[in-house]
Amino acid sequence: MISLDEAVTARLESHGQRFEVLVDPDAALTIRRGEFDGDLEDVIAAEDVFEDASSGDRPPESALEEVFGTTDPLEIIPEVITEGEIQITAEQRREMQEQKHKRLINQIARNAVNPQMDDAPHPPERIERALEEAGFQVDPMEPVENQVDEALDELRPIIPIRFDEVVMAAQVPADYAGSAQSQIRQFGELQEEEWQSDGSWVGVLKFPAGLQNDFYDLVNEHTSGEAETRVVKDEDEIGTR
Repeated sequence: MISLDEAVTARLESHGQRFEVLVDPDAALTIRRGEFDGDLEDVIAAEDVFEDASSGDRPPESALEEVFGTTDPLEIIPEVITEGEIQITAEQRREMQEQKHKRLINQIARNAVNPQMDDAPHPPERIERALEEAGFQVDPMEPVENQVDEALDELRPIIPIRFDEVVMAAQVPADYAGSAQSQIRQFGELQEEEWQSDGSWVGVLKFPAGLQNDFYDLVNEHTSGEAETRVVKDEDEIGTR
């Protein structure tokens, strides 16, 4: 379950009765679109249906039976969310907007590169400044994933940007290979690996291009800076920089 601070109220009025449930705002939107495939208990703040959630008052069971044909909250909650209205306060809206603003910036930074700077990653701070310059406002009631394309359209007149993936090779010296390779191989999609005759390990991974600096940091951390890395232009090639 989620905390009360994270939840918004979904309200349905029917047959002269009011029914309220407390749910995660993002989950509420996916449930309304019929796209939710998670565990309902993980995205609600209470396994209960209220007449007034703020006071904790509950409707009579007879009203639940009349409107929903059941008294089981886990059956009623999705219907209230789907058929009712999502109620959010001005403070909740502001907090949701701030959270999604940060998530949008991070998602763009993870995937975006600067094509005019040899596909170097864009720092999150640059993306944030460009979004502010563009006047882009995140919709707190829309999933971040659905707003990325619109944000990119607003960013392109301001900064050179495109989404891409990168293939990187890392060669880890024998002294670090045993422990380091298990960490490095989890960073992205492992394309190829090879143990060398000297005990070193070479791995080729594909991941969002905006994470190149994070990859360098990870490799250096686990090899004391002694590993060699390079961008692989030909995915059949294993090599080092």
